[in-house]
Amino acid sequence: MARDLTQLELLTELEPVAEENVNRHLSMAKEWHPHDYVPWDEGRNFAAMGGIDWEPGQSKLNEVAKAAMITNLLTEDNLPSYHREIAENFSQDGAWGTWVGRWTAEENRHGIVIRDYLVVTRGVDPVALEQARMVHMTNGFASPTEVDAGFLHSVAYVTFQELATRVSHRNTGKVCDDPIADRMLQRVAADENLHMIFYRNLCGAALDLAPDQALDAVALILENFQMPGAGMPNFRRNGVLMAKHGIYDLRQHLEEVVQPVLKKWRIFEREDFTARGEQTRDRLAVFLDKLSKDVTKFEEQRDRMLAREAAKRDRELATASVG
Repeated sequence: MARDLTQLELLTELEPVAEENVNRHLSMAKEWHPHDYVPWDEGRNFAAMGGIDWEPGQSKLNEVAKAAMITNLLTEDNLPSYHREIAENFSQDGAWGTWVGRWTAEENRHGIVIRDYLVVTRGVDPVALEQARMVHMTNGFASPTEVDAGFLHSVAYVTFQELATRVSHRNTGKVCDDPIADRMLQRVAADENLHMIFYRNLCGAALDLAPDQALDAVALILENFQMPGAGMPNFRRNGVLMAKHGIYDLRQHLEEVVQPVLKKWRIFEREDFTARGEQTRDRLAVFLDKLSKDVTKFEEQRDRMLAREAAKRDRELATASVG
């Protein structure tokens, strides 16, 4: 029975792949500036500077867009926790250190531009937003599994998480009904996609290097997957609202995140697993089958809920017209 590689052995063996992918990323990443995506001429002072404080009527965003914007921003805000997690499980030397620094700097732009947009346009209550930021960042980020997260668990998690975040940002832009917000979140989503490709390539190389060991990590992450904002205030409420309106739901998670990545890694076509890996793959197949059934159940429940809400609106409109 082959022994599992240590963290140091994994990092040493995969450093050439990391260097190749850092160089690839730098050649493809486009320079952009958060201030170019914010409508500054819409800004005005708040009460502390002689202006008017935020009131709900000032926002042009609908309730779904508000919930999604807040969730996406608070997720980006927790960057110090993510940086610590990545730095501890990768390395600060060589190509690994270069990537950790570059990724952190790029991710920081996302929080800057979304917050500037929301404050300038008065899209959400800035006081409530700041209070939620304090709570979320104080709580920090913890691995979604009970297993001590090492390199393989980290790189598997961020592969799926970066792609999920890209989907969420892109769909949030679409529901904002504002071409400026849509353009901004397209730009953020493009960054997230490049980050996903880096991590996906690293995890793919780990699967080639230590198939059984890497698949163990992938399966564990998928079975316990949750978005990094899971501990933020109102996460469940906002997540339900986002899922109900197609910003990020179970079908998107399965069909736009999980399945494309597993297909890229050829998980169900590979022939390099031992009996241990085959057993893990069988377990993963059972999990994916259950997830697919859960998608159907969720959509049936959502359709019934939306139908009830539409009927209620119709009754209210009919009553109002009679009155």
